[in-house]
Amino acid sequence: MADVNTASAAFLATIPSPDQGVWHIGPVPIRAYALCIIAGIIVAIWLGERRWVNRGGTKGTVIDVAVFAVPFGLVGGRLYHVITDNQLYFGEGKNPLDALKIWDGGLGIWGAIALGAVGALIACRRRGIPLPAMADALAPGIVIAQAIGRIGNYFNQELYGAHTDLPWGLEIYQRYNPANPDDFLNGVALGHVPLPDSPVHPTFLYELIWNLGVALLVIWADKKFRLGHGRVFALYVAGYTAGRFWIEMMRTDTANHILGLRVNVWTSILLFAAAIVYFVLAAKRGPREAPETLWSKDVPREDDASPAAASAEETHAEVAAAPDTVRDSAADKATEDPKPDPEK
Repeated sequence: MADVNTASAAFLATIPSPDQGVWHIGPVPIRAYALCIIAGIIVAIWLGERRWVNRGGTKGTVIDVAVFAVPFGLVGGRLYHVITDNQLYFGEGKNPLDALKIWDGGLGIWGAIALGAVGALIACRRRGIPLPAMADALAPGIVIAQAIGRIGNYFNQELYGAHTDLPWGLEIYQRYNPANPDDFLNGVALGHVPLPDSPVHPTFLYELIWNLGVALLVIWADKKFRLGHGRVFALYVAGYTAGRFWIEMMRTDTANHILGLRVNVWTSILLFAAAIVYFVLAAKRGPREAPETLWSKDVPREDDASPAAASAEETHAEVAAAPDTVRDSAADKATEDPKPDPEK
């Protein structure tokens, strides 16, 4: 009995995994991973819009930028994943068409950022606004979206670390898909049979918490120091990669290595260094961008007055500033009866 109680206590001290990550409404699959990605995009757009308007930008601009940046980013994220983990899709016994199945998970954040930036640049040029300023407005929302996306990894039961006896260890279960026994991603855990390494480090949870901390840091630093010219985005990159470095070292999923380190570890090192250099050099560009430079070129400002109105305002100001005798003369001319036209 004592052994049973001990085992029960140990189980209750761990984090259980969901039984499944995919549900069906008729023939339509509802995937938790996809829902998390969509929720993250919505939050990023909402927060980015608020920050952009607060900085003096045109309302609705972030949504217009997202129309280009989001699809570019999804394609870029998938390309990065397929390139850096090509052994999952190419070679003996692999199906290259699986590389197109983005709904099964597998998005590389730096591919998403790189190609997403191309889409954002296209939109920014169309609007006549600086890309670095837009990146600064979007940075906190992007890292929060990454945090939300990690919840999708929890439902997919993926991206975890090695075995652990810590109380927040993650229980991972055998999942079974009767249509394809090898497809555990679309399977269901029956009976909660733990996998051999269970419980494991929930590295996706570590990254989720780290990302939220980075978002708070970026928002605080931006508000306190009024960062601009892409420095907010650089701070986000530096903060995120600092965490991704040690979290990536804990993961046990299959990955390619260079000189004994996972590819994403090297990516984190290089991008961290680049972000720090940019953050320092961009400070020489002076204070944050002026609000008038963030207004879309094809949208008239609400405080812009028409030439006629501006001329009338100037005339009124001149009369108001003139001596009393001049103002009285102007008033008399305005009220005197018009003289008859001699030609009539």
